[in-house]
Amino acid sequence: MVEATAPMTDVSGLVTRFVVPTTSANGSVARATVLETSAEGLITKVVVLTTSASSSMARDTFLVTSARGVAKVVLKKGKTQLFKDGSPMAYSGAVDRIIGRPPPRTGDIVLVADGTEKPIGWGLYNSVSMFCVRLMQLEEEATRYPPCALNMEKLLEARIDAARELRKSLGLPSANTNAYRLVNSEGDRLSGLIVDVFGDLAVIASSAAWVEKYKQEIEACISRIDEINHINWRPSVEILKEEGINLSDLKEMRPSACPERTKVMENGIFYAILLEGQKTGFYADQRENRQFISTISDGQKVLDICCYSGGFALNAARGGAVNVTGVDTSLPALELAKENIVLNNMDPGRISFLREDAAEFMKGALSKNESWDVIIVDPPKLAPRKKVLQSALGIYRTLNSLAMQLTKRGGLLMTCSCSGAMNQSGMFLPTLQGAASMAGRKITVLRQAGAACDHPIDPSYPEGAYHSNILLRVQ
Repeated sequence: MVEATAPMTDVSGLVTRFVVPTTSANGSVARATVLETSAEGLITKVVVLTTSASSSMARDTFLVTSARGVAKVVLKKGKTQLFKDGSPMAYSGAVDRIIGRPPPRTGDIVLVADGTEKPIGWGLYNSVSMFCVRLMQLEEEATRYPPCALNMEKLLEARIDAARELRKSLGLPSANTNAYRLVNSEGDRLSGLIVDVFGDLAVIASSAAWVEKYKQEIEACISRIDEINHINWRPSVEILKEEGINLSDLKEMRPSACPERTKVMENGIFYAILLEGQKTGFYADQRENRQFISTISDGQKVLDICCYSGGFALNAARGGAVNVTGVDTSLPALELAKENIVLNNMDPGRISFLREDAAEFMKGALSKNESWDVIIVDPPKLAPRKKVLQSALGIYRTLNSLAMQLTKRGGLLMTCSCSGAMNQSGMFLPTLQGAASMAGRKITVLRQAGAACDHPIDPSYPEGAYHSNILLRVQ
C-alpha cells in the first residue's frame, strides 16, 4: 500500500518534500519515495530509500532534474482514475492547470498530478496538440524501475527491448517471415511511434512531436538490433502538423544510405517493397488474414479488390486457386504486384492484375454476368476521422454490395476496414447487413479478425483497434 505522509514545509509554507512509503506484506516500510521540490513548487529531486534485512538504510538517487525542475500538469477532479487505469494520453480537456515557470514546451518531460497536486506519473508535454500529455510511466512503475523514471533514453531502451522480446515469443522473425511490426505505438506503450522491420531494414513512422524530438535516441536503439542495417525515417506529415511540428524541420526524410526499395518474405511468399509506398511500405497487419486466404482458395476462382501489391492474390494462388484477378488504381502498386508474380515463380496465366477503379470494375463485371467463388475487399482508410464517417459508410456499403452480387451463392467474401472511426463506431457489421439488403443477398459471419499478433492493443486505448477483417458466406 502506498500513502503519502504529511508534507514537510519551509518557513514560507511552500511544500519542500513529500515522503511516500511503500509497505510490505507484514506492514513494515519496505521503501520510501521522496519527492523534493523547489521554492516555486517544482520537483527537483526524486530519491528512493530502501530498508535492508539488517534495517540499515540504502540511499539510491535515481533522478536529479535540471535546475529549473519539472513542470506539473494537474488533472481536473474526477479525471485521475482514467489515467491510473492506464489511459496513455491526457487530453487538454482533462487538464485543470499547469504549474511551472517558465511553462513547459512541446516535448518536455512533465509530471502528471491529481487534483491535490500529488504526482500519479509522468509523460511528455505538447502545448499545441489535443493530446496534452502522452503518459510514459505511472508513479508505481517509476518506483519499481527507478532507472527509467523521468529518463526518456532509458525508457526507450527498456520499451523497445520489451517489444523485441514479445516478437521473439511470437516467433518473429522466422525462417519464412522477416516482415513484421516491432513497435506498435500505444500497444507497446510508446504512443506515436511505429517501427516496421523488413529484413535488415527498419521503417520508423513518427506521428508525435516527442518522437521527432527523440529521433536520435530512437534510431540508436533500433540500430543496436543485430539484424538491422538500414533505417528509414517516415514522418506522418499531416498528423505532425496537428502536433505543432514545423514541416521545414523534417527535411531529411531518408538517409542517403537507405535503399528506396527492398524485398521481404512473409509466410514463404516474397514481396518487393517500395519504401515511398503506402504506410511504411507494406501492410504487415494482414499477415494472418492473407495466410488464411491460402487455406480456402484451392480450386477456387478468386477476386482481390484494392489489391495493392497483391498480398491476398498471391496467397490465393499459392493456395491452389485456378484463377486469380487483382484490381487496384495505383500503378506503382500494380507494378510491384506483377514483379511479385515473377519473384515467386507463379504462373502468370493463373494470376493477373488490372488497373481500374474498384466500383467501376465490379459494375462492369456485373454487366457481363461474371462471378467469383472467393472475393476480398480491402479498401484504403475511408474514415480517418469521425467527421467523415457518414460519407465513408456509404462507400463501404456500395463496395460491399457490389462484391456480394459478384460472389457466387454459397461463396465467400472477406471484407476489411482499416478505419479506426468505423471500427470504434460499431457500424461495420450493420453496414455489411445494409449492403446485403441492397444486393438482395443473405450473409452469415464465419470469421472475425483484426490485425496480426505483432500489432498489440492496449485495452485502455481502444482506438488502437483500427482493423477489422470479416469473412462472410454469401447466399
